[in-house]
Amino acid sequence: MPMNYAKTAMLLAALMAIFVVMGYAIGGQMGMLIAFFVALAMNLFSFWNSDTMVLKMFRGVEVDENTAPEYYRMVRDLAARAELPMPRVYVLPSAQPNAFATGRSPSHSAVACSTGLLELLSPEELAGVIAHELAHIKNRDTLTMTVAATIGGAISMVAQWLQFSMLFGGRENNSPLGWIGVLAAAIVAPFAAMLVQMAISRSREYQADRLGAMICGNPIWLASALNKLDEGVHHIVNEDAEAVPAAAHLFIVNPLSGRGFDNWFSTHPSMENRISELNQMAHEWGTGNAMNIGTAPISSSGRSTGTGPWSNVGEPKRRRGPWG
Repeated sequence: MPMNYAKTAMLLAALMAIFVVMGYAIGGQMGMLIAFFVALAMNLFSFWNSDTMVLKMFRGVEVDENTAPEYYRMVRDLAARAELPMPRVYVLPSAQPNAFATGRSPSHSAVACSTGLLELLSPEELAGVIAHELAHIKNRDTLTMTVAATIGGAISMVAQWLQFSMLFGGRENNSPLGWIGVLAAAIVAPFAAMLVQMAISRSREYQADRLGAMICGNPIWLASALNKLDEGVHHIVNEDAEAVPAAAHLFIVNPLSGRGFDNWFSTHPSMENRISELNQMAHEWGTGNAMNIGTAPISSSGRSTGTGPWSNVGEPKRRRGPWG
């Protein structure tokens, strides 16, 4: 685990370095200094405002035990299992089944699930998704991912401005590298930042899958949920996420395309790889039969056959709505 933290820290440092070098390519030493202090300011802003910023971005609505009793109690019980403070609980007004966690620390965190997810998943599968998001909070990935999104978004914004300026014949710049430096800043820098950002995202998703399976008690529940979510995002567009593509990596499943290819350009690991690792965990734990892609491990009664904090619940109650 310390090695993973070191890797993430190095990747974040690389992202900041790209932004600083981008400043040098545009404006020399003065541009480099400006970029450095802008990066520091953005990191401070992200640290104090990451939770409210992201939740407002996706129109999250906070709920409690009165407005969403089953959903709220599930988050509370799983947070207790994970030895975490109770996070704030939100519902995202989106038909696309998806979820994310945010916040600068475990004591200032939030879990958000879309209406589409709450309506689609069984209680066991929902427990797996929530446990995954709580794992991000426990690992402090929520702050890391928000900082990465902030710096990556800034690099993209500056690159777009440079491309627009070059297209319409902007005035001479102060770059010590001349037009080659400006061209590199406009094209190479955002590409390199995207690679670093994706590397951060993919490594943290695998960690959250493993820890989430430990929190909920059954890897199959999360594997089954991921299978359903991967299918769901192919058919339902998330307009809010499409408007802010730099934040796509915050979600448990890529909200932009839902494609599961594990390559340099995907925000998430291959879904087949994630499910395979969870299957391996289930086999090692003896918690149930591993699922095949496209086959959920739910019995004919709609209940999971595994063990965990929800296995002592009888037949599912008829819900009054998607959250309780």
